Amino acid sequence: MFIGHFSVALAAGASRKAPSLGTLFVASQLVDLGFFSLMIVGIEKMRFLPGATVMNPMDLYFMPYTHGLIGASLWALGFGAVIWLLTRRTAAAAIGAAVVFSHWLLDLLTHRPDLAMPDGSKVGLGLWNHPMIEMPLEIGITLAAAWLYARATEPKRPAGRWSLWWLMAILLIMQAVNWFGPVAPKAGPGVAIEALAAYAVAIGLAMWVASTRRFKGQVTP
Repeated sequence: MFIGHFSVALAAGASRKAPSLGTLFVASQLVDLGFFSLMIVGIEKMRFLPGATVMNPMDLYFMPYTHGLIGASLWALGFGAVIWLLTRRTAAAAIGAAVVFSHWLLDLLTHRPDLAMPDGSKVGLGLWNHPMIEMPLEIGITLAAAWLYARATEPKRPAGRWSLWWLMAILLIMQAVNWFGPVAPKAGPGVAIEALAAYAVAIGLAMWVASTRRFKGQVTP
């Protein structure tokens, strides 16, 4: 799952108690940001194995620090703690932590068994082997979450009338490239840098959307 992770951020962003949409976008992909950063320095590992799953060749054979159950839980708790220290908003911290952990839950649905459990086993329900289920599910939950965010907010300046839909268009293009674009011959640092760049674009756009919209009825200073 790729843009489906952002659906949790968009849905959470419809709550007035949540952190900003940009912060939620970081939260939704935090463990992947960690994974690709650790992959660049050789701590966590991925290789391409043709046929690993129907939808992609990723063999994520060593990623306990970000995608293990314990690792993902610690990332979530740490992110929530940072939000609380910066804002003293308990609800915002809890929502941020929950969005971080949602990444692991969605990966549990899509990955083959590569998510480490405390007992050393690995789990994954493998929806990547069922594209006719995974693809409409991912697009559907993302569009539904965008609708929730749009329903809860309104433009606070002219760009806000269309900023969310620009974000959605870019996310859908990214997803199309992820699904149908060429696969790199090797899972090296370049792949990790490309992924981090894509996340940076999405997060930047989410920050822009948040700057152009406000909750309905909210008075802008």
